[in-house]
Amino acid sequence: MDELEDFSESIHEQSNEHAHHILHESGGKEKWVVWVALSTAVVAVLAAITGLLAGTHADESMLAQMQSSDKWAFYQAKGIKADILNSSNRMLIALGKKPDTADVAKAKKDKQDQLEIMAEAKSLKKESDEHVAKHEILARGVTLFQIAIAIGAISIITKRKTLWLVSLGFAAIGVFFLLQGVLF
Repeated sequence: MDELEDFSESIHEQSNEHAHHILHESGGKEKWVVWVALSTAVVAVLAAITGLLAGTHADESMLAQMQSSDKWAFYQAKGIKADILNSSNRMLIALGKKPDTADVAKAKKDKQDQLEIMAEAKSLKKESDEHVAKHEILARGVTLFQIAIAIGAISIITKRKTLWLVSLGFAAIGVFFLLQGVLF
């Protein structure tokens, strides 16, 4: 993600330099170039914010997934312990002996604990999936902001206002993804 941010900063700086050069060269006639540079600066800020949010959701997703995996491992350990206790109790019964009541109670408790652990693991998995979904939405926003910055720079170099408007269109769609990632 840092490489994309560095790339967008580089394009933004180059377009500002080019805009400054064009403005002086044209004697101030092409003031729209200043607006391109300003809008590109705003889009670069939005790209940085969106990239930060996307990275945060990716990190949170990974943490929730690891916690879910830990819960599933704990779930399996509880199941193994309960199965061993149940097997021991069955062997004692087969040998005509009475199983230890504490072991019977412990096996039942382990099985009950498994249900709670399973619910926690599923909840953490769901949380991870939600963070992944938000990350993907925000990553789309970052991509569109990067495209908007590049097209804005091209509009200055080629002196075509239409490309600037296309750039603003891509930025608007990027804002849509940013809002979708933050609000939903």
